Amino acid sequence: MAKIGFVGLGQMGGGMSLNLIKGGHDLKVFDLSAPAVAGLVEAGAEAAPSAREAATGMDAVFTMLPIGAIVEQAVFGPAGIAEGISKDAVYVDMSTILPDETRSIGGRLADQGIAMVDAPVGRTSAHAAAGTSPFMVGGATKDVARVTPYLECMGESITHCGPLGAGATVKLVNNYISAVCNLATAEGMALGLAAGVDQDTIVEVISQTPAGLGHITTTWPAKALADDPSPAFMLDLARKDLGLALTAAAAARVPLTTGGVAREVYTMASAAGHGTEDWTTGILRAVKALAERS
Repeated sequence: MAKIGFVGLGQMGGGMSLNLIKGGHDLKVFDLSAPAVAGLVEAGAEAAPSAREAATGMDAVFTMLPIGAIVEQAVFGPAGIAEGISKDAVYVDMSTILPDETRSIGGRLADQGIAMVDAPVGRTSAHAAAGTSPFMVGGATKDVARVTPYLECMGESITHCGPLGAGATVKLVNNYISAVCNLATAEGMALGLAAGVDQDTIVEVISQTPAGLGHITTTWPAKALADDPSPAFMLDLARKDLGLALTAAAAARVPLTTGGVAREVYTMASAAGHGTEDWTTGILRAVKALAERS
C-alpha cells in the first residue's frame, strides 16, 4: 500500500482521507483545524506539523482546499508541500480553482521535476464520505495512471478530461450548468406556484421532460452533439414559448431573470438564421459563433 500525504481536512477532504485509510493506505495529514486532524488520527492517520512534513517521504500528496490562493500557499508557502515532496511522488489537487491557477502551480512544480494532476470532485460531502464521488482529472496519462488506484478508494468514477487544468475546466463547466439550471428551476417553480398549481403536480410533470431529466442526456445527443439542425422542436417555437412564460410571469409579478436573458439570446439566434433549426443545435451554434467572435 502507498504512503499518502493529505492537506485540507474539511467537509470534503476529511471524508476522502478516511476512505484512503479504509483502502489500506498509510496516511499523514495536515490541517489548520486541530479537531479535524485529531479525528483522522483517531481513524489511523499520522498527524504532520506542517504541509511540508505531510509531503515528506510520500508516494502521493493530495490537497483539498477552498481557493486557489490557499492551494498556492500550501504548496509554495513557508513549510509548504514543495519543500518536502519527492521528485518520485505525484501531487494531486482536488480543489475547485481556476484552470490557470492549476496550470501555474503545475508549471512551477514541473520546474522542480515534480508531476501534478488536478482531480476536482463532483457531488457533495456526503458522497465524499461514502466514497461515491466522481473525479474530473487533468494531467499526463502516466501521472493519472499512477494516482488512479488512490482515486478509486475515494470515488466511483474517474474521467480523464485531458492535460493539466482540463479537470478544473470541466468542473467549472459542470458547476456553471448546475447553478444556472438551479436558478431557472426555482423561477419556473415560483411561476407555477404563483399561478396556484400544486407543487407536487409541477414536480410530476417536470420529472418526465428534459426540464427535469436534463438536456445533455435527452435532447442533445441526437441533435446538438451531432450538429444535426433538423428540428425535433424548432428554435423559434422555443423562443415563442419563452415569451409566453415571461408574459404570464409579468402578470403574476414573478421575476424570471434567466428567462429574460434566454429570450434575448434565442432572438439573436433566430436573427442569425437558426430559427428553423432544432432548438438545441441552433442555440449551441449561435453561442459558439459569439464565442469565436469575442
